Amino acid sequence: MAKARPSQPATLIAGILSAFPEMFDVCEEILAKEYGPVSLSSDVFDFTYTDYYNEEMGEGIKRKFLAFERLIQPDEIAAIKIRTNEIERDIAAKGDSRLSVPRPVNLDPGYIDAGKLVLATVKDQAHRIYLGGGIYAEVTLYWKHGAWETWPWTYADYRSSAYQRFFAEVREHHLRKRQ
Repeated sequence: MAKARPSQPATLIAGILSAFPEMFDVCEEILAKEYGPVSLSSDVFDFTYTDYYNEEMGEGIKRKFLAFERLIQPDEIAAIKIRTNEIERDIAAKGDSRLSVPRPVNLDPGYIDAGKLVLATVKDQAHRIYLGGGIYAEVTLYWKHGAWETWPWTYADYRSSAYQRFFAEVREHHLRKRQ
């Protein structure tokens, strides 16, 4: 008979999308208060893979990733996604006139462990698993033979070598912490 085993801790990550550069620091401060110190942060990347968000977020969207020092249990990711959605709404509700769009930021939490990068989302698709509270998760990338591999559903930006270099750095940091 199979025996259930507890999950292994994972490194929490968050992607921040915004057309307003000042929002990266604002979001990092808010997220660090919620989830603890940031251990790694990526460069700011141009988000040119789709115009899906332009209408609600504006032109010239950029993305930055954060990785947090505190490890999480994978089953925490649904509650974290719910909270990051609340943070997005709070920022939008402040109505800062400099942020002349309905959605000034998009926060995408996920986690990295030794074998995969998982993202949380509110959008259901055939390859996503329901976690509860309106939240789904997908394995976006998996680690094989020393590199990240993609799936047919992997977002175009997550296929980029720049993102994958950062995620490999997060994975290495994660493995060192687990020793």
